[in-house]
Amino acid sequence: MRTVLPKHAVLVPPGARLAFEGVIFSTYQWQQKAFDGTDQVFEMLKRPDTVQVLAVKDEAIVLLRERQPGGAPYYSLPGGRHDREHETELDAARRELREETGMAFSDWKLLDVTQPHAKIEHFVYVFLATGFESLTSPSPDGGERIQVQPVGLDALKAIALRPDARAMPTGILHQIDTIETLLQFPAYRP
Repeated sequence: MRTVLPKHAVLVPPGARLAFEGVIFSTYQWQQKAFDGTDQVFEMLKRPDTVQVLAVKDEAIVLLRERQPGGAPYYSLPGGRHDREHETELDAARRELREETGMAFSDWKLLDVTQPHAKIEHFVYVFLATGFESLTSPSPDGGERIQVQPVGLDALKAIALRPDARAMPTGILHQIDTIETLLQFPAYRP
């Protein structure tokens, strides 16, 4: 269940027709009047939203070295799809962090919500997790091989610029210079 949208969110318009439904992506089409008065078919994709977690434990940020079938290893933050109807974005972030790392944290703050592409209804929710509580065995899905690699902020910022880093919240990383400034980063307000 989506509870937060950015101010300038672009959504599939009401009345759009579902033209194709895939495993992850769905394609919607609708007729729209162009400025010259002609009718044109417009399209937009829709996919489940995703969550990312900047988890801070012992002055380090939890980073993953991940591999999926058919692909090369890459760096990412803990996170994944927000694809369970009953879950809020925060619920999905807690679940993904626990599944991928086995870690649980007590304090959570939403830092940012972005829509990476205006032609895709898909939002990325970035959370800060602090207050480490416990560690259990991770339970990644069958398509993931994950190594947990805690790193310092400077190392994370350098890795985020590498071609083998995926979907890093570089907008936030550019605004912080210490773990303390990350911890004090303001909560997201739409």
